[in-house]
Amino acid sequence: MKAAQAWRIGMKDTQILPLPRHRARLKKPTWIIVLVVFVCVFLIFAYIYPLQNSGACYIIMSSSCNTFSSWLPPPARELSDAEIASRVFIKNILNTPSIESNNPKIAFMFLSVGSLPFEKLWDKFFQGHDGRFSIYIHASREKPIHSSRYFINREIRSGKVDWGKISMVDAEKRLLANALKDPDNRHFVLLSDSCVPLRDFDYVYNYLMYTNVSFIDSFEDPGPHGSGRYSEHMLPEVEKKSFRKGAQWFTMKRQHAIIVMADSLYYTKFRDYCRPGMEGRNCYADEHYLPTFFHILDPKGIANRSVTHVDWSEGKWHPKSYREKDISHQLIKNITSITKSVHVTSEGKKKTMIMPCMLNGINRPCYLFARKFLPETQDSMVDLFTHQTMF
Repeated sequence: MKAAQAWRIGMKDTQILPLPRHRARLKKPTWIIVLVVFVCVFLIFAYIYPLQNSGACYIIMSSSCNTFSSWLPPPARELSDAEIASRVFIKNILNTPSIESNNPKIAFMFLSVGSLPFEKLWDKFFQGHDGRFSIYIHASREKPIHSSRYFINREIRSGKVDWGKISMVDAEKRLLANALKDPDNRHFVLLSDSCVPLRDFDYVYNYLMYTNVSFIDSFEDPGPHGSGRYSEHMLPEVEKKSFRKGAQWFTMKRQHAIIVMADSLYYTKFRDYCRPGMEGRNCYADEHYLPTFFHILDPKGIANRSVTHVDWSEGKWHPKSYREKDISHQLIKNITSITKSVHVTSEGKKKTMIMPCMLNGINRPCYLFARKFLPETQDSMVDLFTHQTMF
């Protein structure tokens, strides 16, 4: 009995013991937590809404204000009415499914001053493939004399063309406009009178007809012969960061050909502010208009390379010209074996950019055509084309 009472007394004593004092102390640092939360909220607010133009910026170091600002992406530029209209129209064209053709053809568009010196070679190239191609000739100076039946009466109404001026782009657009009249033309190839084929027709047809991009050369050159040709008069539609350079010899899908014909906004900028001798600079529209246009409006739709080979290794204003003595099986083999595209910038310390030539996700040979071949090489090229299986 006494033991039970003692146990109850013990329990009673235990129940009335005061709570440990350290638990009460946990409530005191609450103000520290509040302060930390406040600082975090302030920092987040400063990150989202930079305060460098506000007196509140002095609460923290001024350098920190700049740091917060530098973390943010640049604010989106408000587009002009003309840009909005242009982009909406072009986007709709690109997103509209292309009408299928029962007889898809490639349009071969020749930019020439007169007669084409390689008609005999091209005749060999086209033989046996009637109905799978179309030919258009822009002869800027004199009516061509033809040696191949494929080229007879294929001239379009042509205009004067001056090297390096917007008239070169105008000639390209005339060729595209005439080629677009034929709904069966699905891919469009721009060639000069010094261009030769490097492969047989079937290889070229399959390479181009089943690609998912246009082969338009476009790269960023920060040097004097790239961005150094840019004029701020092109603002706001063409910003310097979007200015690109590339060879004019393109191949493009039908939808891309249509948007080139539909464009007037960007074309006008290059017509008015990209020309030789402007503001002490030589800007050539045929090297910059299409590369910049597609970089702005459909950068993923182009390969950023040309399928026409040109040899700039001599470091001159014009590429290497191939003479009779240069023509050999090995020359063609060397060119057709190239699987990487090379771009060299024009700064004092030149930068070389190399990328693999991809075709629908697979690294493939880069080139289908080549220039500049002199007329004296035609017979040797015909002989190679006739007897070498590599073509």
